[in-house]
Amino acid sequence: MALPFRLFPSSSNFNLSSKLIFPSTSHHIMAFSRIITFACLLFAATALAHGGHEAVPDGEAISLEPIDSTLWVHMILMGFSFGIIFPFGMVLGIIRSRWHVPVQIVGTVIAVLAYFLGHAHKGRQFGKNAHASFANWLMLILVAQVVLGLYLKLHLVKAGQARIRWIFVLAHGILGKIMPVLAWAQMLFGGIAALGFCQADHMGQCLAHFIMGSAFIGYGICLTILLLVGQFWLRRTGRSQEFFDSLIIAAWGCVNTFTEHRWGQEWAHNDLQHTTMGIVWWCAGLLGMWLSRNRYGRPKRNLIPAIVILMTGYAMSAHPQSLMISTMIHSIFGYTLMAAGLTRIIEISFVLRDKSTLSISGADPHSFQYLTPYLLYASGFLFLGATEEQMKLLSDAGVTHVSYILILYSIAFVLFLFVNILLHIYAVHAWPTEEDAVDPEEAEAQNRGKYTNANGGYMNGRTRSTSEAQRIQDAETFELQGLISDEEDEAGSSSAAKKRNDQSNKEER
Repeated sequence: MALPFRLFPSSSNFNLSSKLIFPSTSHHIMAFSRIITFACLLFAATALAHGGHEAVPDGEAISLEPIDSTLWVHMILMGFSFGIIFPFGMVLGIIRSRWHVPVQIVGTVIAVLAYFLGHAHKGRQFGKNAHASFANWLMLILVAQVVLGLYLKLHLVKAGQARIRWIFVLAHGILGKIMPVLAWAQMLFGGIAALGFCQADHMGQCLAHFIMGSAFIGYGICLTILLLVGQFWLRRTGRSQEFFDSLIIAAWGCVNTFTEHRWGQEWAHNDLQHTTMGIVWWCAGLLGMWLSRNRYGRPKRNLIPAIVILMTGYAMSAHPQSLMISTMIHSIFGYTLMAAGLTRIIEISFVLRDKSTLSISGADPHSFQYLTPYLLYASGFLFLGATEEQMKLLSDAGVTHVSYILILYSIAFVLFLFVNILLHIYAVHAWPTEEDAVDPEEAEAQNRGKYTNANGGYMNGRTRSTSEAQRIQDAETFELQGLISDEEDEAGSSSAAKKRNDQSNKEER
């Protein structure tokens, strides 16, 4: 499509290197306005490109045709851009890497291409669904991210823009960090829309499975972050990890208590089980919050969140189901969740012995500590893949529960690997050496009032490395030796003069 204007100024006034450099502020503003106009036209064109789907039968969510190759390419490219490239770019942005902008540009180009493919497919057609509606909002957020990134890259400073720059930096950072969460929700919507699931009476069960399954995966990701890079933050909060776990458990229990049963209707066996489970959660959560501090207000570990996870796993392992494969999947899900709670109890009681961590920097955690997060990942995927419609589809296809469970465990392994890679990229830039892996506030508290400290001292808000401390110690020793030698010389000269005076007095006598 030919544009009625040039996106950038002419080549005589334009230079593109590792940074966008424009010759004057007027060119800055002109280029930025053209970028915004182009982004708006692009979004409007893509939003209007999706026509109706008259091939969908009345009362159905999808048509009878199979998914064509164009739609498969759309799924793959969208998963690659939003699921892999953008999270990598987010971490690169946090560590201020020069690769942040190129990676995000590549992801944006792939996402826009995949968006067009999603509106150009043939084969299976779809009725109105959450995936199609949320796609426009997600792309709008992506356009906003691109515009904010380009604005920050231009480094505009005139007309008071330097004073409000922090607002755009904050907005760019927040949108970038919530993008993976929104992309995860959109991927779930896409899977539901592709199969035509979660319609009519199945909606409630779908919501329960997808929300709770995502919550277990999110809990596992949070535990991984705290294990590998989050201990400094946790120490600065002045609270134990179980306080935050118990707070979320209590809030979630309150929601489940009043939403699992449709009030005014008869109680079903599943409604009663889910409601009582919610009651246990908020009761236990309140207790866990109370036990998260000792008598003197210092953080204290406790086992309440782990016990809640174990009890939830026990309840879900005995959840009655209509299909045999569904019963087996729910049983394995319950056992996996019970294993997560049990390993958490062993970790706190016997591995950590009630300590907050074995490695404050997260560089060398105990190998046993990886079990609980991974089991939560696996539990989440098992619960995500255990809805009634999914179980019926697998049963009709003749897929055994063993094969299906192994596939879900494999997906959990891959996600656990991906999260560890992202955290490793962050950690090696945040703490390049072991000497750098020291909490600045802790070092300040230990060295307050000291000018120097040869064992890794502190001055002007920066923690010294071992080599720096050694150089300071050598310099102090050298200066001290110089002072000592000067004092000895003065003492020696004065004693010699005294001896000469005494000798002269004797001769006079």
